[in-house]
Amino acid sequence: MASSTLQLSEQSQALVALGRGILAVDETPGTLTSRFQTLGITSTPDSRRDYRELLFRTPGLSGFITGVILNDETLRQQAADGTPMAALVAQCGLVPGIKVDRGLQPLAGAPGESVTEGLDGLRTRLQEYRDLGARFTKWRAVFTVDDRLPTTACIEANAHALARYAALVQEAGMVPMVESEVLMDGGHSIDRCQAVTEAVLRAVFAQLAAQGVHLEAMVLKPNMVVSGLAATDRAGNLEVAQRTLASLRRTVPAAVPGVAFLSGGQADAEASLNLNTINQLGVASGAPWQLSFSFARALQRAPMAAWAGRPENVVQAQQALWQRASVTHAARTGAYAPPADAAGGRR
Repeated sequence: MASSTLQLSEQSQALVALGRGILAVDETPGTLTSRFQTLGITSTPDSRRDYRELLFRTPGLSGFITGVILNDETLRQQAADGTPMAALVAQCGLVPGIKVDRGLQPLAGAPGESVTEGLDGLRTRLQEYRDLGARFTKWRAVFTVDDRLPTTACIEANAHALARYAALVQEAGMVPMVESEVLMDGGHSIDRCQAVTEAVLRAVFAQLAAQGVHLEAMVLKPNMVVSGLAATDRAGNLEVAQRTLASLRRTVPAAVPGVAFLSGGQADAEASLNLNTINQLGVASGAPWQLSFSFARALQRAPMAAWAGRPENVVQAQQALWQRASVTHAARTGAYAPPADAAGGRR
């Protein structure tokens, strides 16, 4: 392995370090504005910066979190004291990352399905992002589930884009996070979720191999295998953990350092309990990967509500994030106690 690849491998391992995980704060300005509006918060570049800055400055956060995923706006901003945002993140003991895809577009000839765009000009953007301080990246592909979707065309198109993205990121000297999200929306069974998840992961790793991506120098960000949100009889956490680990064993090479699960619309407590059981079973069965997390709303929901856009609520919001991060840390180590989880609610 070349020395640069070895360095990326070490960085990948650090991102999924035992007991810790990744905080995703990479919502676009439009998405964050929508969430702010729900809470009566005015959305401006400064208010979005202030919110994210209070998260990063949360005392003790680096004990639970290794890195944070930013979006383009945040990475280019300065903190209130003039510190470049990536430098602030690093000063807080966290690794700055960046979401590099440009969102979903309808997939031609495939009604109801999407493909992630952003490969054009990506090599140039990656160099700029690295110069701004980013050290890892994320690209998200999504897959809608029903009795006929996703189609093979959708799976192959998104797997190919993920692999080309990952190869370019490693070329630029950063760690690619490969996110393949099988959506929870709908009433599908856990059987259907598992079948789709395995089909997606098989295609993704086939394309990663075809594009020469070094598996030791990446992080996988998949969904857990769960029932659809509208399913009448949703599977419990033990079945979720068993099926999730079975799917990973069938599709994910042991060379991958870590799996950082997305929460994907689960309630805060549900995501914690599922992560906890996955780690308990994973350790007991000798899973070859670190079983980590890369949560967005499951970590942000409580502090955003506590902050409510008011400077006097910063400490309260930071305490809410610390609580959520500590609970998720416990789940990451298989030591989660549900009564300690005070936050709930779905996405």
